[in-house]
Amino acid sequence: MPDHPEGEVLFLRARGVTERKAVREFAAVLRQQVAEGRAFVCLLTDDKELQRLNREFLGKDYATDVLSFPAGNRSAGLGELAISVERAREQADEHGHKFLEEVRVLMLHGVLHLMGMDHETDGGRMRRAESRWRKKLGLPAGLIERVRG
Repeated sequence: MPDHPEGEVLFLRARGVTERKAVREFAAVLRQQVAEGRAFVCLLTDDKELQRLNREFLGKDYATDVLSFPAGNRSAGLGELAISVERAREQADEHGHKFLEEVRVLMLHGVLHLMGMDHETDGGRMRRAESRWRKKLGLPAGLIERVRG
């Protein structure tokens, strides 16, 4: 992971993202409140890059909304996450809220994964944490709730 002691939000082929300052501010909120001060890097990019990352690292040849890559060494920060702005736009439209809100939902979900949670194997721990943080941060329904709903 690059040396980003405060974390960083990177934009690569993230066309039309005008809320960059708000995205960076939300990342700082997540770092302080959810991640207990531990830094992470967030990449906002397009479907093509998410598909490449998903194929290269997880062996799945399709674009997805968010990918999390936990750091092996916890002293180096939590790790990195990548978000597809195209998926975020489509999901925001589908669920009736703004693009920025969807990016925030995806960032929260990704950070919880970076913290070691896994909604597929942890008996509801991540679902409960995501729901609690989503309510505290004023976010719409989270990814896990959508699937369960």
